Amino acid sequence: MRYDSITEAIGNTPLVRIDPAVHGLRHIDLYAKLEMLNPFGSVKDRPAWHMARPELEAGGDGTVVELSSGNTAKALALLAGMHGRTFRSVTNRMRVPEIKELLLLLGAEIEELPGRSECLDPTDTDDPLTHFHQALTRPGSTHLHTDQYFNPRNVEAHAEGTGPEIVKDLDGRPPDWFIACVGTAGSSTGVARVLREHAPDVRVLGLVADKSDFIPGIRTIDEVHQVGLFDPATYDTIAPVTSGDAIDGMVTLIRRCGLLSGPTGGAAYHGAVRHLRDVDAELAGSGHRRTAVFIVCDRAESYLSYVRARRPELLGRTSRGPALSAVTDAEARAEARVIGADDARSWLTTGDPRPLVVDLRGSHAYAALHIEGSVNIADELFEELVRGGLPFSKSTPVLLACPVGEKSLRYAALLTRMGHPDVRSLAGGIVGWRDAGAPLVRE
Repeated sequence: MRYDSITEAIGNTPLVRIDPAVHGLRHIDLYAKLEMLNPFGSVKDRPAWHMARPELEAGGDGTVVELSSGNTAKALALLAGMHGRTFRSVTNRMRVPEIKELLLLLGAEIEELPGRSECLDPTDTDDPLTHFHQALTRPGSTHLHTDQYFNPRNVEAHAEGTGPEIVKDLDGRPPDWFIACVGTAGSSTGVARVLREHAPDVRVLGLVADKSDFIPGIRTIDEVHQVGLFDPATYDTIAPVTSGDAIDGMVTLIRRCGLLSGPTGGAAYHGAVRHLRDVDAELAGSGHRRTAVFIVCDRAESYLSYVRARRPELLGRTSRGPALSAVTDAEARAEARVIGADDARSWLTTGDPRPLVVDLRGSHAYAALHIEGSVNIADELFEELVRGGLPFSKSTPVLLACPVGEKSLRYAALLTRMGHPDVRSLAGGIVGWRDAGAPLVRE
C-alpha cells in the first residue's frame, strides 16, 4: 500500500478471532478489533484526525489544545506538528510516566492543573479545568480546541469508520455483542449506533473502572456521568473492571494471542469473557452460535511502569510489600477507620501527639488548596512507599486525605493491616472538608 500522507493509514484495522482454547467460550466467536495498529498507536487516532482535520487543513497557526493525558494527546501532538502547529496537553492526571515522556518527545507542551476528576465537569465552577475549558470555548479564542469530551465528531469518527469496518469484516452482519471500555464514550457510542442500524438487538456491554481504581483510558462510573458524550441508553449493561482484571487480560492477550495490548484492551478482554460465560452457558444445546467484538485500544510498551507498580513479578521484580490492589472496596469499608470533618478538626487540635495529615492528591491540587500543616505525598508515590518504607513510624497517628475519600479509605485499611494502630480516612476527602466549612490554605 502506498500513501501520500500517514493520515491516510488511519483506520481499516484488522479484526482478529481469539482462539477458543484461550477464552474457553464454546458457542461464541470472540473477535478483537486491533485499533492499536493505527499509525499513531491507538483507537484515538481516528477521532483526533476527524476532530482536528477541518481546521488543520484550512491553515492557521493557533495552538492545538486538548484536555488529555493519553492517546488523544499523542495523536494530536503528531497531527499538529505535521501542520506546523504546537500542541498543548492540559490535564490534572499525568499518571503514566512513559506517556508524559513520549508527549515531550513529540514536542507537546504539558500544562498540569489541579482538579477533582480527570474528566471535565462543566457544572463544577470551582474546578480549574472548568475555568480552562470555558476560556477555550469563548468566542474569539485563537486556539484549536478539539474538545474530545463534548465534540460530536469524536462519535462520528467511529460511526463512519470503526463500526462499518466491523460489519464488513463479519461479512455484512454485525456481532451479537459489542464490548467497549468507556473513556470519552466516543468509540462505544459511534460503533453501537452503526451496529444497531444493521441489527437493533445488538447488545452493548460498557466497562468502567472500579471505584478508587485506575485503569488508563477508562473512567469510573462516577466519572463517565461527567462526560458530555456519555449516554446510558447506549449500553445494555455497565460493569466494573479492576486494574488487576486489566493486567490479567493484557497478559493473556500478549502471551496467548500474540497481541501487544495495553491495559485497556486487557480490561475489555477480561470483562468480555467474564460477562459472556453466562451467555455461553445458555447457548449450550441450542445449536446456535453468537459473535462478540471488543477493541484493543493501544499497545503495551507505554504502560510498563503501570504494570511494575501493580504486578512487579511480571517484570522479574519482587514485590517489597503489600499492594493497594489487595484491598477490595468491601474490605476497605469494613476495615478502615473513617472520621468526618468536624471530628477530624477536633482530633488535629487536641490529639497528643497531633496526627500527621497526608494529602494524597497531585501536587497542583495540593498547591491550590490543602489542610494547613498537611504533607503532600501523591498516591502513586505513597503506594511505592507503602511497599518500600513509609516516612513515619507505626506509632504515628495519621489522617489520610484524597479528593473524595475513596482512595484514602483503601490506604487506611491497608496500613491497618500492616500494623499501624491509628490511621484514619477523611470522610468525603478534601471536598467533604471544604463543604463542611473547614479551612483550607494555598501554598
